[in-house]
Amino acid sequence: MAVADESEKKSTIREYYEALLIAIVFVNFARIFAFQAFKIPSGSMEDNLKIGDHIIVNKCIYGPQVPALRGLVPLRDVERGDVIVFRYPGDPSQDYVKRVVGLPGETIHIRAKKVFINGKPLDEPYVLHTDDRVLHVNHPQSSRDHFGPFVIPQGEYFAMGDNRDNSNDSRFWGGVPRALIKGRAFMVYWSFDMRPARGTSARERLGELGKVVVYFFTKTRWERTFFVVDSRYHYTPGIASYGND
Repeated sequence: MAVADESEKKSTIREYYEALLIAIVFVNFARIFAFQAFKIPSGSMEDNLKIGDHIIVNKCIYGPQVPALRGLVPLRDVERGDVIVFRYPGDPSQDYVKRVVGLPGETIHIRAKKVFINGKPLDEPYVLHTDDRVLHVNHPQSSRDHFGPFVIPQGEYFAMGDNRDNSNDSRFWGGVPRALIKGRAFMVYWSFDMRPARGTSARERLGELGKVVVYFFTKTRWERTFFVVDSRYHYTPGIASYGND
């Protein structure tokens, strides 16, 4: 009897272990191939995305670059206006989030902050300008307000922040190769009105976690919960940022 009980106990433990293992495999599969969580660390995409927004990135919308799969699964190419998360070309260990403004083969130029694609002005209702000045063409940072003409290379996309005067983007370091694009920003699942820790040390992470515990109810932007990215443009209170990430 004792032997049977012991065997049953081991069988139960094994079932729990297998269930846990399957869950871990499933979560990692979803994270790698389908969805990924991403935290907005800067204000370069304000006011559509704010510092402290935690978003879900749809990693499968663009799908693998396999022609045979086209038409079989609901995939599409990267389109103008998509808010994408990608590996920063200057340092692929960092993830950036920007908006696709120019497509491969197009000619883009910017004059006095106005974007033109193939000679035609681009309608951009999402753009936020925090600086009324227009920098002179001889200014060291003139690329912010005057750029190009520039022909976007094949296989690359021109990406810019919505917070146009405070964004480190393709105006300064060039196009985003298709291979570096992880996916499209889909939804804000939680928004916390506090600047995230920029470092990776255990002390900084614990400090950030402590602030979340203390201020969770008072600093959570409840009105942004389940906010679908680009479903509408509106202002919500939060941290103003002048960083260039």
